Amino acid sequence: MRVLLDENLPHTLRQLFENPIEVITVSYRDWTGKENGELLRLAANEFDAFITMDGSIPYQQNLESIQIGIILLKADSNRDEDLAPLIPQVNSILKTLKKGEVVNVSI
Repeated sequence: MRVLLDENLPHTLRQLFENPIEVITVSYRDWTGKENGELLRLAANEFDAFITMDGSIPYQQNLESIQIGIILLKADSNRDEDLAPLIPQVNSILKTLKKGEVVNVSI
């Protein structure tokens, strides 16, 4: 499984994902600054899931046509200490996440 982390998420979260999940960041892929629609279309060609804190994505995009699973993280901030506790739940969700599906993850 290949997962793309949004540009507002710390790259240090990558180490918390279980094998065989491959996690790449938007900045590593050199997609920083892309609009959500374009970013999701690009990601859908290479990734199975997109992880973000941008709660507006489900309301702005036609996710069924984009065909990528999305996990929306809800935390007090985008700092490691606020997001790291969510990753075990994310690891479980990734095992069954379907394309076009949006799942919210919070404590």
